Amino acid sequence: MPIGVIFAFLAYASFSVGDALIKATGPALSVFEIGFFTITLSIIPAVLTTRDERWRDLYKLRHPWLVHIRCATAIGGTACVMYAFTHIPFADVYAIGFLTPVVVTILGVLLLKEHVAIHRWLLLIISFLGVVLVIRPGVRDLQLGHLAILCSVFFGGVTTIILRHVAPHERRVSLVGLQVLYSAIFNGVLMLPGFVMPSLHQLLLFLGIGLVGGTGGLLLIAAARRTPANLVAPVQYSQLIWAIVFGALFFGEYPDWIAIVGLLIVLTSGLANVMTEKLKIVWKPRLFFFRTGL
Repeated sequence: MPIGVIFAFLAYASFSVGDALIKATGPALSVFEIGFFTITLSIIPAVLTTRDERWRDLYKLRHPWLVHIRCATAIGGTACVMYAFTHIPFADVYAIGFLTPVVVTILGVLLLKEHVAIHRWLLLIISFLGVVLVIRPGVRDLQLGHLAILCSVFFGGVTTIILRHVAPHERRVSLVGLQVLYSAIFNGVLMLPGFVMPSLHQLLLFLGIGLVGGTGGLLLIAAARRTPANLVAPVQYSQLIWAIVFGALFFGEYPDWIAIVGLLIVLTSGLANVMTEKLKIVWKPRLFFFRTGL
């Protein structure tokens, strides 16, 4: 197995551990407070490993408006994801979250004039039907968390489309640093009205979320540098397995057989979509606090 694929498995396992820790914080704290601490701490691995770029070049941008809009959509998407993880089952979050490629594909056609083969549209439709099996609207009671993760799918699609355009031209420190800076300001201001002093246990959870998320992002970048993206990208679907395992072990969430069938459909169609893609795959390194790409 290529070393990059191993790094990718470790990266997505790290992201899933971080997601489990977010869920462990529970709904007692606002998503803004959780976001403020975890996003700020998640920069630690990047700061410790960045050698080839200078942080004082943060605002030297070639596409400033697009970078700032991308920061805004990433912040909104992250807040929605955090709310979803603390309010609905793991498997539901991941199943709906994997609809992001559908939004990316549609926006890519509309905005970037990308060509998408018929078989890929069919696979995206099948993936959507798998998500419907998992959440079963009209049969199961849908909660605000489901709406939140749906909103994050839209935000994630916009973030990814913008990133495809600006990533080759912008510094890594700009894409990472501005996201952290704006997220800290946004979450820091909004958390103040309902601020609750975190306990030592919660602070340790925040530190763990930041460290594993930031480390996962660096592992993913290392994977991209060593192995072609078409081998690394499918590994993201391993998170569906982690969702079932962590949900059952730590949160007492046991998907029924219909939901498991839906998850398998999402997994199979998603893998087939990635493996049969004829377009050039644009690698999107993901740090924890971006959710959808760096």
